Amino acid sequence: MIATLRKATSADIPALAELIAASVRGLQPEYSPRQREAALLAIFTPDRQLIADRTYFIAEVDGIIAGCGGWSKRKTLYGGDDAPVRDAALLDPSADPAKIRAFFIHPDFARRGIGSQILAACEDEAREAGFRAAEMAATLAGVPLYLARGYTELEPLTAPLPDGSGLAIVRMRKQLTPNEA
Repeated sequence: MIATLRKATSADIPALAELIAASVRGLQPEYSPRQREAALLAIFTPDRQLIADRTYFIAEVDGIIAGCGGWSKRKTLYGGDDAPVRDAALLDPSADPAKIRAFFIHPDFARRGIGSQILAACEDEAREAGFRAAEMAATLAGVPLYLARGYTELEPLTAPLPDGSGLAIVRMRKQLTPNEA
């Protein structure tokens, strides 16, 4: 399935919040319902910085938002506006990896190539901005997609949740070679 990609705007934030909630609740069975709901309060929320930086994509199929995801030239590895782990400092493309961030697919459009399409667009833009590598903090459900797209697992991490518990995630990385399409 080929989706139409466009850059998200601040007007998309309510629709993105709905998409993120549907994605987390429908496609994250590795986490308990309590973990999913806690993460929706602090980690899995729209990221206004990605939108402002014009590095956040929305994928549409027949006018319906089917997915979203982006990349960042900033140090924040994961989390939306309210996450306690934010760092808006700019990365050095010659030394730091770009950050692949905030990928969510609506359950009705899962496993149809939309995540891969968004990921390719993110990698292309990061490469054009001079980045030679990309890294992310993947959810457990996302790890197979990223492994299939050439990322390697670096280390397990735990994202802190508001109730004091944590959410297992995996830091992953990929070299962005100039000749890669």
